[in-house]
Amino acid sequence: MLPRSRRDSTSSIRLLYCCTKSVPETEPEAKVGNVANTQKKPGGWKAMPFILGNETFERLATFGLLANFTVYLIREFHMSPVSASNVLSIWFGVSSFAPLVGAFISDAHVGRFKTIAFASFASLLGMLTLTMTAWHPALHPLKCRPGDHPQPGQCVGPNATQLGVLLTGLGLLSIGGGGIRPCSIPFGVDQFDATTDEGIRGINSFFNWYYVTFTVVLLISLTLVVYIQDSISWVLGFGIPTVLMACSIVLFLIGTRIYVHVKPEGSIFSGIVQVLVAAYKKRKLKLPVEGEENGVYYDPPLMKEIVLSKLPLTNQFRFLNKAAVVMEDDLQPGVSRDKWRLSSIQEVEEVKCIIKIIPIWASGIVSFTSMVQQNTFTVSQALKMDRHLGPKFQIPAGSITVISMITIGLWLPVYDRIIVPSLQRITKKEGGITVLQRIGVGIFFSILAMIVAGVIERKRKLTALLLPNPLGIAPMSVMWLAPQLILMGFCEAFYMIGMIELFNKEFPENMRSIANSLISCSFGGASYLSSLVVNVVHGVTGGHGRPDWLANDINTGNLGYFYYLLAVMGVVNFVYFVYFARRYRYKGAMQPTEKTSPDVELSPVRQ
Repeated sequence: MLPRSRRDSTSSIRLLYCCTKSVPETEPEAKVGNVANTQKKPGGWKAMPFILGNETFERLATFGLLANFTVYLIREFHMSPVSASNVLSIWFGVSSFAPLVGAFISDAHVGRFKTIAFASFASLLGMLTLTMTAWHPALHPLKCRPGDHPQPGQCVGPNATQLGVLLTGLGLLSIGGGGIRPCSIPFGVDQFDATTDEGIRGINSFFNWYYVTFTVVLLISLTLVVYIQDSISWVLGFGIPTVLMACSIVLFLIGTRIYVHVKPEGSIFSGIVQVLVAAYKKRKLKLPVEGEENGVYYDPPLMKEIVLSKLPLTNQFRFLNKAAVVMEDDLQPGVSRDKWRLSSIQEVEEVKCIIKIIPIWASGIVSFTSMVQQNTFTVSQALKMDRHLGPKFQIPAGSITVISMITIGLWLPVYDRIIVPSLQRITKKEGGITVLQRIGVGIFFSILAMIVAGVIERKRKLTALLLPNPLGIAPMSVMWLAPQLILMGFCEAFYMIGMIELFNKEFPENMRSIANSLISCSFGGASYLSSLVVNVVHGVTGGHGRPDWLANDINTGNLGYFYYLLAVMGVVNFVYFVYFARRYRYKGAMQPTEKTSPDVELSPVRQ
C-alpha cells in the first residue's frame, strides 16, 4: 500500500513530498550497494539521527521559505502578483528538473554521500543569501506603504543588483534540493543490510520515521515559520531555517565515519540512449515475421545481485526491437560486444515502459498547473480578504493552503477503509477502480476546483467593490477559499497518488528512480506552463482603458476569468487523457528470474 500521511499545502511542497514517497520501498540500487559494494557492517540506526536530521532541516529550510515566498516578493520586493508568480514558477520549474541531474551525478560519478554533502552546503548558501536580502537594506527595495507616493501602491521595485542576489539565492537552493532529494532516501537505505530480516525491519522503520519527520516539517513550515515571517520579522523567519540548515550539515558530517558509502554504479540513462542508438543504427533491418523469432533476439540472464523480474519482448513500439536483433560480430563469448549496437530484450522493454507512459505523464502538466496557483494567486486572494480568527489573531496568507493538506489527511483513511472495500465488492477490482480511472477522477476534481475558484473570486471582487476600504480588503472571510482548496485536496488524493501507483507498477524495479524524476519533471513543466499562460493573459487581455485580467490590484482585474481559462484547459486535457488512457496497455506479466550464469539466451517475442 502507498503511505497515507499525505501531503503538503502548497503545490510545490506537494510534489516534493509525493515524489520522495514514491521511491523508497522499491529502490534496488541501495540494496545492490549493500551486497556488492560494501564490506563494512552497515551503519544501521546509529547513522539515522544524522541522515534524518540533515533531511529534516533541509526541508524545513526550503519549505519554510517556499510556503510564504509569494507574500515576501509582493510586500518586501514590491513585485506585482504576475511577476511574483513568474519568479516562483520559473524557480520551481528549475528545482523540479534539478533532481534528474543530481541523481545522474550521484549514480554515475561521485556517490550519494558526496552529492548530499555538496548539496547541503549549496542549500545553506542559498538560505544565507535570501536571509541577507531581508536583513541588509541595500539588498531589498526601500520600504513603501500606501500614501508614501503620489500613486498609492506603485512602489519602487528591486534594482538589477537586488534581483540578481535574490535569484542567486534561489538558484543555490535549486542546486541543493537537486542533490539532496534524489539521494537522501537511498542513502538511508544503504545503512541497512537488506539481505537480513533485521535489515528489512530497519528499512521499514526508517521509512516510517522519515514520513513522521516530514509531516512535522510541513506543519511547522506552514504554521509557525510562516507566522514568524508574516507577523514578527522576515529576517527572523528566514534566519531560523538558515541556522537549522547549518545544524543539519554539522549533524551529517559528524556521522561520516559511521556511514556505509556505496560506490557509484553507473546511471540507467546511458542504457536508454544506447537502446535508441542501437535501434537507429539498425533502422534498415527487417524484423522477422511472427513465429520466426527464435534465435534472433539477444536475451541474456539478468546480471544483478538482487532478484529482478524479466520483461518479455512485446510488439508495442516494434521498431525498438531492432536494437535486440543479433547480427554478425555483435557478440563476443557470452556478452554484447558493443552496447551501442546490441541491447538486451530487458533494456529494450525498459525503454518502452518510458515511451508508452509519456502521454499519460504529459496530462499531469496541465493538471499540476491548477495546483501551482494555490501558491501564487490563491495567496494573493487571501491578502485581500479578512483573515482574522477572533479579535486578535490573523491567519498568515501563506498558511491558508494548509486546508488542502488537512483535506487529504482526513479523506485518505475514509477512502482506504470505507470507500475502496465498497467499490471492490461492486467492481471486483483491486483498489475498487483502476489506476487510470483514479487519475481521471483527479483531473475532474482539478477542473471543478478551478470553476469554484472563479465563482468565489467573482464574489470576493464584488464584495470588495461594493464595500470598499483604503487597503482594498474585502469584508469577507478568507475561509471562503476553503471550497476550492478542499477540491484541490481531492484532486491530489486521486491524481497524485494514482500517478505514483501507476509509475511504480508499470516501471521495472531498477527504473523506479526515473519514475520519481518524471513526476518531478511534470511539476516543473506545469510551473513553466503556468508562467507562459500568466504572461500571455497579462499581455493579451485588457486594453481600451480596461485593466488586464491579472492586474496588480486584483480588485480591478478579473482573476476569476483566469481560473475559468484554466478550467477550459483542464477540460481539453481531460479529453486528451481519456483518449490515451483507453488505448493504454498495462504491463504484462513478468517472469521472475534467478541468478544464473551469463550464457546468452535467444528469446521469442511476446504479444
